[in-house]
Amino acid sequence: MILTGANVAVSKALAAALPIPLILGLRCLIACAVLLPLALWRDGTPRPGRRILGNLLLQAIAGTVLYNVALLSGLRLTTALEGGLVLATMPAVVAVGSAWWLSERLPLRGWAAVALAMGGMAAIVLARGGEGEGGSLLGNGLVFLGVCGEAAYVLLAKRAAGALPLLTASLWMQLFSAALLLPAWLPQAGAMASLADPFLLALLVFHGLTASVISLLLWYGGLRRAPAGIAGLFSAFLPATAAACAILFLGEAPSVTHALGFGLLLASMLLATWPSRTAR
Repeated sequence: MILTGANVAVSKALAAALPIPLILGLRCLIACAVLLPLALWRDGTPRPGRRILGNLLLQAIAGTVLYNVALLSGLRLTTALEGGLVLATMPAVVAVGSAWWLSERLPLRGWAAVALAMGGMAAIVLARGGEGEGGSLLGNGLVFLGVCGEAAYVLLAKRAAGALPLLTASLWMQLFSAALLLPAWLPQAGAMASLADPFLLALLVFHGLTASVISLLLWYGGLRRAPAGIAGLFSAFLPATAAACAILFLGEAPSVTHALGFGLLLASMLLATWPSRTAR
């Protein structure tokens, strides 16, 4: 979650210097180059069926293409601080999606988490008010669209959980993503000349490795050793790290309304992910 939060600031820096399709295409290629030998070493060569491949294709569309295009486009318009806070609505959006799409019962505290998340989003809207340096309602809206894409990815992954080993499933997702993005980023390959800047190249490699490989492996590795509810509490580190990086490295200034929004969103995440008594 710390790496994911840091990537909000990294994504904003990359989006200011490179075309968005190029960032995503190179990120997928970096991930494939790392995941292919790992998947062959750990998983062998399992053969997924058509239904599983279709589900992985949908996950690539929602979790890689829609999420990242919307996030990077939004971060060009809004601040990394507010983008990170909008991402904190993820547990509430997933909870609503589970109730609507997977027909899972949403308890009272789940609806309370949704209400708090809406309050946190309202605080961000008030903080922005259509004004202020480096931010906009449109940018925040695009980041929230990315949240919806990532939530769809989570629900699709939940529907097909265990059908393929993690590394193999991740590899297929990145391959599908690279193929989907190829027509968009290949014509912009000339912009790769900007990667002659070692700092920009290091940011891209960090982004590709952490966002598509390391964060995923750490998260699911942790889930094997901790209950899902407890692990969910650590999602609070995402907006906190995004805010810290935005303030420390990008020079963004928080406001009292931002602090109120963060408090509401933190409470929403705690309500949405705190383990129930029956799960202990």
